[in-house]
Amino acid sequence: MNDVIARPLRADAERTVRTILEAAERTLGRDPAATMEEIAAAAGVARTTVHRRFATREALITALATWASRQLAAAVEEARPETTPPLVALYQATVNVLRVKISWGFSMNVNLAQGNEAAAIQAGVVDSCDRLFARLREAGELRADVDPVWARRVYYALIHEACQDVSAGRLDEADTDAIATRLIETLLRGVGRPATR
Repeated sequence: MNDVIARPLRADAERTVRTILEAAERTLGRDPAATMEEIAAAAGVARTTVHRRFATREALITALATWASRQLAAAVEEARPETTPPLVALYQATVNVLRVKISWGFSMNVNLAQGNEAAAIQAGVVDSCDRLFARLREAGELRADVDPVWARRVYYALIHEACQDVSAGRLDEADTDAIATRLIETLLRGVGRPATR
């Protein structure tokens, strides 16, 4: 049923799918066991409309994860990580990614079977980020002895923790610029005292 998202849809059908996906994200974010009926009610559509687009709950969740992964890929791509100065690209990608991950928190954490479209999209995002981190090291933003893949993994962990803090109300979701600045500062400068000589 992934082809529901992949095939071009009429504008009204596309709006309906988007409405269902947004409602599913909100509903499942509050209650991961929510039913298709609850999702339909949250979307303001009939249950049959949801079932016409997504044959099963699993198909809906798979489509939701794929949709969110596409948003994530677009967020990274909008930062132009291959051509923009690497530190600028890192900052812009961080702001963009935080917005997606905060808005699509349930979808971004769905565990799907291997070989699905969402996993392939996210693998492309990882490759893009690894190239950006290699550029950061070449530009001297990372120490020469730092493995760019390790740095990217630490960066991902910081993003995850920032999103958890937003979810728990410890950080303000509306202030993604400040969150991104703090996150990058932590990544590049650390949290310890500078070494004294």
